[in-house]
Amino acid sequence: MARTKTLCGNRPIVMLVGALLLFVGIVSASVNPGVVRRQEVTATATKSEATGMDFESLTGCHNHGTVQFCMADSTEYQIVAEADVTATEDAPASYTDCHNHGSDMYCMNPNGGEVQVLAADETAPTQTAQETGTNSASDSAEITAVSDCHMHDTSLFCMGPSSTEYYVQTTITNTEEYPAQLTDCHSHGEETYCMSDDGEAPIVAQDDIESGEAEPEEEHCHFHAGVEHCVGGGHGSESESGGRSCGKVDRDYKIGIRIGMLFVVLVASSIGVFGPILMSTFMPIKSNTFLTILKQFGTGVIISTAFVHLFTHASMMFGNECLGELLYEATTAAIVMAGLFISFLIEFCVHRAMRWQAAKKAETDDSFMSPKAIEKAEMANISIMEAGIIFHSLLIGITLVVAGDSFFITLSIVIIFHQLFEGIALGTRIASLGYGQSALALSHSHSHSHSHSHSPASPVDRSGHSTVSLWKKLVLASGFAIVTPIGMAIGIGVLNVFNGNDPNTLIAIGTLDALSAGILVWVGLVEMWAQDWMLGGELTDASALTTTLAMIGLLSGMVLMSLLGKWA
Repeated sequence: MARTKTLCGNRPIVMLVGALLLFVGIVSASVNPGVVRRQEVTATATKSEATGMDFESLTGCHNHGTVQFCMADSTEYQIVAEADVTATEDAPASYTDCHNHGSDMYCMNPNGGEVQVLAADETAPTQTAQETGTNSASDSAEITAVSDCHMHDTSLFCMGPSSTEYYVQTTITNTEEYPAQLTDCHSHGEETYCMSDDGEAPIVAQDDIESGEAEPEEEHCHFHAGVEHCVGGGHGSESESGGRSCGKVDRDYKIGIRIGMLFVVLVASSIGVFGPILMSTFMPIKSNTFLTILKQFGTGVIISTAFVHLFTHASMMFGNECLGELLYEATTAAIVMAGLFISFLIEFCVHRAMRWQAAKKAETDDSFMSPKAIEKAEMANISIMEAGIIFHSLLIGITLVVAGDSFFITLSIVIIFHQLFEGIALGTRIASLGYGQSALALSHSHSHSHSHSHSPASPVDRSGHSTVSLWKKLVLASGFAIVTPIGMAIGIGVLNVFNGNDPNTLIAIGTLDALSAGILVWVGLVEMWAQDWMLGGELTDASALTTTLAMIGLLSGMVLMSLLGKWA
């Protein structure tokens, strides 16, 4: 009793102990939820530190190539597109409700579903080198900058680590002014970008391009027929609407070298066209066979010019994107056919008039054609041929000058040979004037020989006297010699306003090229090839040796002129 009284007398102590036990019980009952809560907070903090991503939404989404990137504040993140959806297909401009799945960050796609978010320089899981089994040359060393930049034609290349050459996907309008180096190189996914004064530009290892592991997105532009043509992507050359820009590209042209080249082309054209005429005049007997071979070389040149150069160039002009879609797809062929018909109609009318006049004056079959009438027929033939060549040569002069500096020297060398070969083709035909080798004279000679005998047609006798004077032949040849330099002078005058992609320019050049092609097809196939070889010309009954040499000359003209078609 005394002990109980003692305990009760210490009631404050008992109450304190009871309160303490109650507190311990409450804490014990709630200890596990508290631990779980602390673990969640700790895990979240650890995960945020591991991923380096602490945001709730992404905005300002944009593309680098086919990979989409978005911004969280000032930091850029990469979006991993779903396997069945491309990055550029209905890609949203923002993502919301970003959250974690384990150690990965995901955000909600407003189009439905969720997308994974990676750091900008992190490789997407499905595109790792281990899974693809490829290792590009650009992965061999970390790139921080590229230097020793230089031009290959119109493309910019720079040197990176391990002496690796990189192609810089940017547009250089002035090949004399380009950056010497690019710095602050960084990655967007698997693509590498470097900074220049004009902003960032993607770079690709040249070895990867050659092996096919990488394909540049930038378009490549070159000058064909003097007019700029672009293929490929559209870095820096597309309009805001997404189509290719058809506006004039401002360039710094070297005027001095163009003026100097004008005289070089004048000399080359003069040598080609005057050479055969002077050779035929002053070396008539010994040069007979040689001039026949040279004449067939010219025939091959004319035929190749018509098909490989003019027809192809006209098709390119009418197929240019800046001209739009043609309502009639066969426009080029139709204009070529018109040139053919015009050439035929002129020659038909001339020949019919000559025959009618000769028939009125003829007393016997032997005087069916006078030398004067034959000369007129020959002059008509050569005038048609020269008209087709002159139209073409004028355009060559203009388009040569307006070509960019990066391609001007190469194109000039090609044009020099082009003019030399065409000059030989025209000069050999002018040299044959006055020897009775027109189609009209040959048809009369052929029919007359069959009515009296079956002797073969004789070859051209250049040892005799030509009914066409030397000065008249030189005047005819001078038109070709000066027309291309005149075109170059016109080109220099319009250098700062010429736009090769202007629709009116494309139509004008395409039409003249196609008409010239039609004229030269008629001249080359009918007046030159068929006449010389099958219609009573000098090779109709020539010896085997002469025929073989002439055939070699013909094929050489075709092959060499067609080869030049790769550049001009």
